[in-house]
Amino acid sequence: DFVAVFRDSLADDHGLSHRTVDRYVRLVTQLLLVLGNDPATYDAGTIRGAVAGLSPRYSRSTIQGYTTALRAYLRFLVARGLCCASLVDVVPTVPQWKLSALPRYIDADELTRVFDACDPQTTGGIRDRSILLLLGRIGLRAGDVVRMRLEDIDWADGTLRVCGKGRREVRLPLPQDVGDALLQYIAHARPAVAIERVFLCLQAPWRAFHSSVAISGIVDAALTRAGIADPPSRGANLLRHSAATTLLRQGATLDAVSTMLRHRSLDTSMHYAKV
Repeated sequence: DFVAVFRDSLADDHGLSHRTVDRYVRLVTQLLLVLGNDPATYDAGTIRGAVAGLSPRYSRSTIQGYTTALRAYLRFLVARGLCCASLVDVVPTVPQWKLSALPRYIDADELTRVFDACDPQTTGGIRDRSILLLLGRIGLRAGDVVRMRLEDIDWADGTLRVCGKGRREVRLPLPQDVGDALLQYIAHARPAVAIERVFLCLQAPWRAFHSSVAISGIVDAALTRAGIADPPSRGANLLRHSAATTLLRQGATLDAVSTMLRHRSLDTSMHYAKV
């Protein structure tokens, strides 16, 4: 099974995160339904045909994900002498224009309504409010929230350790309202169980979130409760983008926004300057 060996190679040889490995394997598996499982039969026509078949169904960014995964798989096959090296160059490129669209966000008043839509008298409301504040006040990604551990919070210094993309570890300052919400959840709403992850499901058996999909579901439900009928998106990144946009409108510099969002390049943060 070439795909199983490909999975191991991505994790062991290239050091990719489990989430990235799972995405690559999922996309390649779908393409193999068209390409077939025998690399000896691959040629330029079949590879281009498989990518071209995606065009009517998916957006540019989604197709780009497929082509990236396919190139990685073909390089894996080439390294093992299972297909011709020139086939890697056959995979079509997908045109993308940098900073071509506006970031998806909601304004500061709507962001406050989302935070306030959580019922502070219920366990779920306390938990969800702390999650939403982490996303909408300090711009965490959904995966950051899922992976957050109790030991990552330094109460004495008022900071939060975050290990994000590229496994880079940074410490972010915790605003007072975010820290208060976290403390309220941990002290009064979180089950007293020996699980290192901060955020747990609401019903026994107690367990950490399986994936970031659960975080986006919390955001979606909060948008509905807040009466925001037509947001530009309904996932966790909406609040991250809203945090960056709100900071810029309040006079923060692009350097400050870039530091908070942990962008490797200031060019990425320039996206928010368009708003």
